[in-house]
Order: sequence, then C-alpha cells, then structure tokens
Amino acid sequence: MNQLQLFLPCAAGVEDYLAPEILHITGLPPGCITKQRGGVAVRTSLNDAMRLNLYCRLAQRVLVLVSYTEYRSENDLYKAAMAVQWERWFTPRETIKIEVTAQHSPLTSLNFAALKVKDAVCDRFREVANGVRPDVNTQWPDVRIYAHLTTDACSLYIDTSGEPLFKRGWREDKGDAPLKETLAAAMIAASGWADGDADLMPLYDPCCGSGTIAIEAAQIACNIAAGSLRRFAFEKFVPFRHQVWADMKKEAADAVVKPEPGQQALIYGSDVSHRMVDFAQRNAERAGVADVIEFRGGDALQRMPPIEGGGVMILNPPYGERIGIGGVAGEGVQARYGARELAETQDGGEFFSQLASHWKKNFSGWQAWMLTPDLKLPGKMRLKESRRVPMWNGPLECRLFKFDMVAGRMAKGAADAATEKPAKPAA
Repeated sequence: MNQLQLFLPCAAGVEDYLAPEILHITGLPPGCITKQRGGVAVRTSLNDAMRLNLYCRLAQRVLVLVSYTEYRSENDLYKAAMAVQWERWFTPRETIKIEVTAQHSPLTSLNFAALKVKDAVCDRFREVANGVRPDVNTQWPDVRIYAHLTTDACSLYIDTSGEPLFKRGWREDKGDAPLKETLAAAMIAASGWADGDADLMPLYDPCCGSGTIAIEAAQIACNIAAGSLRRFAFEKFVPFRHQVWADMKKEAADAVVKPEPGQQALIYGSDVSHRMVDFAQRNAERAGVADVIEFRGGDALQRMPPIEGGGVMILNPPYGERIGIGGVAGEGVQARYGARELAETQDGGEFFSQLASHWKKNFSGWQAWMLTPDLKLPGKMRLKESRRVPMWNGPLECRLFKFDMVAGRMAKGAADAATEKPAKPAA
C-alpha cells in the first residue's frame, strides 16, 4: 500500500492552507497533490496517511479512495462495492458504518444507496471469509465507509481517521456553539501568525470561550502534534504496523518544544465568564499547554492589551442570536461578553462599534483577525479591513476580516486590501 489516493476534506475556503500543510507533513513534491472543492487529494502511502492523521490540523478526515466507477443505478453501486477487496483493510470482526453524500445524483434515496453498499461489503466478506460478515454499528463503528455520488460517478472511500480530526482529545469542557479546532487552526493559518522562521508575535483572543484558538496556537508554538492525544481507525486495520506507529508517536513527542521556566507568556485569552475561563484552563492542561497560555476573566470592551508592543488578535466574536441574549456578565454560558457588550440592535452593531473604538484607543500596533458571517461587519465597526478571507463555519458562509490598528484610525491602502477568492460550501 505504498501508492494510495487519499482525499482530505476540509471546510470550504481552507483548501489553500491545507495543501501546503500536507506537503510540509509528508515532504512530498507539489505534483503529488491536487486541490479540489472542499478538500485536497494526494498520492502517497499508508504511512503518510498515518502521519497526516497525527499532524494535520486543517483536514476533517483522511480518506483512502478504494474505488471510482461510473453508475446509473443502485445495482451499479452494489457491483462497485462488491469488487473492492475490503478484506485487505479489515476483518469481519470489525463493525462498519456506510455514509453516502451526493452532488446532483439521479438516485432518489441515499438511504437505499447506502443499504446497497452495505449489502455488497457484507456479501464480499461472506464469499472470502467462510460466510462470516461484519456487523453494522451506526454510532461507534470500527470502520467508516463513505460513498460520494456525482451525476454519473461513484467514489468509495475508507476512513483512516475514525472520529473527525477536530476531536483532538483535549476539549472536554466547552460552552454553547464551540468553534471547531480545525477552523481555529485555519484562522491561525490564514493570519500567517506561525509562518516563517521569525519569532512568534504575541497572540490574544479577547473572546476565548473554552480556549480553542489560544490552545491551537499554543500547540503550534510548542510543536505538539494535533492528534497526539487520540486514537485512530487505522489502528484496527489489517495493514497496521504497531512499531511503525510507535516510532511516529515517539518522533512527535521528541519534537515538542516548551519555553524556559519563568519565560513570559506568548499566548493570551480572556472571557467575561469566569466559568468559561475555568473551562479553557482545564482544556489547556489536557492539551499540554497550560504553562504557555495566560487566561484571565474580563469584558472584551474593558480588557487592555495583555502585553506591550503589539501583537495579533484572533477571535470568533458573538454574532446572530448569540449576541442578542440579555443577562449579567458571567451569568450563564451564553452571557459571555458582559452586560456592556450586549447588542442594542439585533445585528450587534452597537457592540461592534464599541469594540472597534476600544481597539483604536488602546490596541495601537495590533492586528485583529475576526471571523463573522456578517459581510457588512467592517461598516458596522467603522473600520476598513486590509484583508478578507472567505471561510465556511459549518453551513455559515463567513469572512475572516483583518484590521490593522493604528492610534485613533485604521491603516489604509494595505497591499492586500479587500481581495477575496470565491468560495462555495463543501459537499
């Protein structure tokens, strides 16, 4: 299995950042990868698939393409799945789950399509394993098989990841509508905070919630592999080699870099809810980065810069219904942003204009990167963005706006001003 076709799905808008991450992790030449809508395809080995699961921060899964055929009916799907040598991947002792996605498929029932693929997998094992077939487990399967249908083509994948890769293994405490770790990592990648060989700038999330952005940044700074705390589906596959995997994990552990004792913190987070600050601190401890992040309570409209000299703010602020909830600061999970920050209008215009005024007055020399589905947010903040990056947060089309703060006004005419690439939601 030294020449596999992998597909790594990601949130729409993240493909341009995922492709170089894959090359960095695997050491492959650029010709081995192809950017596609909602993901990146790569030709490589099973060992690299394991390595990508361990290190990749931006992909949702690592899938192996096992079949690509044309189809016209459910019976064609059955034939395609029946022809795959599933026994090379797993045994009938493992449980399975079949999931089907489609773009412009002529089939009327995706559930029936999934049933035909499941029947083919089981019938294949009956033929090659003396009548023994795997059981189905729709909640906690050992093996996930994906069928993606277009107008006339069916792609069958086996999932090497198991649980989606945003589940890093450290976030047990979380609030409402938590930001996925993969999207937090994408925001950091888009900001360029960790690019190059120069020393990292201070990073601050003034609306940190359960700490996702700060913890992702801290693991990047410490060179901690994203998947070092969790298990993967490939560990139950037939080709899996325990020693190869043990060596990979040891290599990752040996590469971790921690600051010297007493060194000033580089990454900061604050939240008006002390309960959320406690969550963030416990998550950071599980992630192995509690000693490199400084979390504090505080209203985002009142918190002063955590360090002098400028830095980078990256935040996923409240928007939509999240910002319109009344209450007192620290009163419940949803009252995360303080009584002063609660919007006076449904779209949160007053909140954001006050936040912008606070930044202009007190955060000179800082960059602010803000993810929002409100494409008119810069106007509400009375700020001019220097960059806007299309990015999808689940079903929500968002923009990651960059604001360059100078005393009392915004820097204008940035070289990368207000350009954006078209983006569509992932299938």
